[in-house]
Amino acid sequence: MKDETRQAIFTPTYGAHLLDTERTHFVFWAPSAHAVHVEVEGHGSQPMQPTTEGHYEAEVACGHGARYRYRVFASDDDEGTLVPDPASRAQEGDIDGPSLVIDPQRYQWRHTAWKGRPWHETVLYELHVGTLGGLAGVREKLPYLAELGITAIELMPVSEFPGGRNWGYDGVLPYAVEASYGSPDDMKALIDEAHAHGLMVFLDVVYNHFGPDGNYLATYADAFFREDLQTPWGPSIDFREPHVRRYFIDNALMWLQEYRFDGLRFDAVHAISERDFLVEMAQEIRRHVDPQRHVHLVLENEGNNASLLDADHYTAQWSDDWHNVMHVLLTGEHEGYYSDFVEDATAKLVRCLSEGFIYQGERSRHGHTRGEPSAHLPTSAFVIFLQNHDQTGNRALGERLSVLADPDALVAASVLLLLSPMVPLLFMGEEWGSTRPFLFFTEHHDELADAVREGRRAEFADFSVFRDEATRSRIPDPNAPQTFEDSVPDYQLRETPPHDDWLDRTRTLLRLRHHDIVPRLPGTRSLGAQALGDKAVVARWRMNDGSRLTIALNLSGSEVPVQGIGNGRCLFESRPGVAGGVTEGRLVSHGAAAWLDSEDTNEVTA
Repeated sequence: MKDETRQAIFTPTYGAHLLDTERTHFVFWAPSAHAVHVEVEGHGSQPMQPTTEGHYEAEVACGHGARYRYRVFASDDDEGTLVPDPASRAQEGDIDGPSLVIDPQRYQWRHTAWKGRPWHETVLYELHVGTLGGLAGVREKLPYLAELGITAIELMPVSEFPGGRNWGYDGVLPYAVEASYGSPDDMKALIDEAHAHGLMVFLDVVYNHFGPDGNYLATYADAFFREDLQTPWGPSIDFREPHVRRYFIDNALMWLQEYRFDGLRFDAVHAISERDFLVEMAQEIRRHVDPQRHVHLVLENEGNNASLLDADHYTAQWSDDWHNVMHVLLTGEHEGYYSDFVEDATAKLVRCLSEGFIYQGERSRHGHTRGEPSAHLPTSAFVIFLQNHDQTGNRALGERLSVLADPDALVAASVLLLLSPMVPLLFMGEEWGSTRPFLFFTEHHDELADAVREGRRAEFADFSVFRDEATRSRIPDPNAPQTFEDSVPDYQLRETPPHDDWLDRTRTLLRLRHHDIVPRLPGTRSLGAQALGDKAVVARWRMNDGSRLTIALNLSGSEVPVQGIGNGRCLFESRPGVAGGVTEGRLVSHGAAAWLDSEDTNEVTA
């Protein structure tokens, strides 16, 4: 009998669920199996009872910490295949070890009154848990990040993956916290401590594919995938199947309800073929989560589907358009996906600042139309960034903008990033101008390791600098331990020259954002943007108190004329070598300036 003294919390459909301290109920979906046993260490093998629609269930006299696996039989004379629980909450060791029964109420929360923070207060800080020393290492950074002006940390995926070194996008057990990072209770302790510092915690979740090693779903649930539709990672997950939808929706609810994450970032949803699943998932989350909590849902979506950001479905989208055009203007790079942003790059930035998306139905380099009109969306619907794990780590050598761009131009771009009404994101180390690379790393073995290494190098064969085999051989081996070590951020340098100047400037800009921008953000609308010259723009926004925010940016090597600054207060100016950015009606090269006018009495003109 279920212990009625246990609190009522969200329970996922699948997995191992404690009924009381000594009994566990197992639920497993295996529609392709002939029979299934659950094998619990110390309790032997117990047949699971088939129920409906491919489900198997069993109750076993075991409690928290019990080790178990499922043995799946394809026929009467089959010896069976041992597999981990696809809804495992934790693993003993790695993906091939036993799954663990976890008591979700074991952790005693300290900050139960926390309701989160409004979205407009968000300043995101994306980090990789493994490179920071696991969950305990991230906890150590919380006071520093709160003092800096960060209001939300975003964890790259933490679901169980093969080995101990991985970006997290090769996860195969979405419900399990990566064992090398810590336990489920360690994750809760991190979130609890973050809330004590006023920090929200976001989690990057991957619902578009599984990693290439350790995914056994197809052996007992072939309905999980569809062979008629391929993704860059293999057969597409079949979101037409209701049980597949339930598996992922419950996963999202688990992170938000049990772990008390404040938000989720959904990776590459353009690779999910059924858009109605995305709507259903958002609706289910909004229906189950306490409406008094501030819970934020953010998309990565190459499709630029503005309609998903309407009707309270999703809060915002990562603005790859903003990043890509800024990267082109800062570096001059033009290959790969940057080629879509080279032509009329300044005009594209103007559109991005005025309307949100650059691509709103136009054709990309592949000849496909992309995007929907976005000018009606609030400025807060767009998360902007100059760097993140993708656009740094997916480079062959993992270079940061601090070694690719002119330093003064990068300072100017940071002014636009941190003072714009859009929601800014910093990538770990960016705040002090770290030059340490962030590389692509994994811990695969044998043939898969060889395939990943050679596949990684083949990705860059079309780039001019890597067209010969000798040059490609310089691309670091993702499986080499040194590749991971080289990607660990150099936090010990942040208070040393020249990084201390970067850090002080980031702290100043974030202080200005929280004091002067954030209180005026709800209801902000664009007043448009215009080009001042090549690589130079000015953008204006009407804030909720009637004031006008103006930001002028010049990424070119020449001064540009700019008139009609207005009578307002200058928030910040960047100018190479000296204070100030606008002199006698001219915006200096590689400079930026931001003003807040109480009245819209003047127009800024070229």
